Amino acid sequence: MPEISIILPAYNAQDTLVRAVESVRAQHFQDWELILVNDGSIDNTAALCDCFAGEDSRIRVLHKENAGVSCARNDGISAARGAWIAFLDADDWYEPDYLSAMLVALHASAEESAACGFSYVYPNGEKSIAPSPLAEGLHTAEEVTQGFVSPLLCDRLSSTLTLGVIWRCLFSRRILLENDIQFSGSYLEDELFLIEYFGRGQSMACVNKPLYNYMQSDSSVTHRYHADFVDTFARTLDAKAALVERFSIPVSPDWRDNSAWAGLLIAVSNLFAPAAPGKLCARIRDTKALCANPVFAHAYETYTPTGMNRNKQIVAALLRRRLFLPLGLLYTVKNRKR
Repeated sequence: MPEISIILPAYNAQDTLVRAVESVRAQHFQDWELILVNDGSIDNTAALCDCFAGEDSRIRVLHKENAGVSCARNDGISAARGAWIAFLDADDWYEPDYLSAMLVALHASAEESAACGFSYVYPNGEKSIAPSPLAEGLHTAEEVTQGFVSPLLCDRLSSTLTLGVIWRCLFSRRILLENDIQFSGSYLEDELFLIEYFGRGQSMACVNKPLYNYMQSDSSVTHRYHADFVDTFARTLDAKAALVERFSIPVSPDWRDNSAWAGLLIAVSNLFAPAAPGKLCARIRDTKALCANPVFAHAYETYTPTGMNRNKQIVAALLRRRLFLPLGLLYTVKNRKR
């Protein structure tokens, strides 16, 4: 039985999969299994997965019809045998001490999870560092709730936004299975998973070192056009509210309005994504409709967003003044520069 199970979903990942897998094989800590979940790829991903499994007995492959990253991760959790669960995206990679550093922190403290810092990696090779979700060291369940879970709910506009990503953490497989914690949806699914896991009162050991490399690319899911974004966001907001009530998570009274404004800014950016359909006049019309949508309308009319970076401030100011045409022209110029 391996100590750690690493789950790597892969969909049409032939160009980056080798780097990701080799970063696992290069780990200083070697008592792991890697579960490659081929999510119905139509390129050479399936063959690459089988090749890796043939070379290394610690690597297993699950081939399945395409059903999205959440289903792929859930299948990986079901197949895992390790005491701890780690995640890796196919276009990212680990530093060689990713597993060992967090295991040392876990074993020294008997905590129920671990987390680390990470690096944003840009196409030109430059990096910027994001620290661990809490300061280096050990943190009680209450500290995790106050310092990590609550910001995932309450402070979604800040320029120092708490990023809700799962691959910076090690999770207890026992806790996941006993509580049937699973992923759902195709966008913002990480945040719900984290809130449910840590909202139950899990402690955390933090390693303030960038152990994970997060590749930034215009082709990633966070940069594509999402036709169903508003519906997805609405379901996520309702799911968060249910978790707040279920686990009595401390939140500010206006947390939903804060989150709704954050969602509105993303929704507007989504409307003007290069791949979005419609001409400029249609996108401007749809922006007006977004502000009146019940998902965002209360926050748009009553809440003043603060704490944002300069770009978000400009977009929010144009929205609040109903300057939709200048906003559309601004996005048009921005997209031409890409």
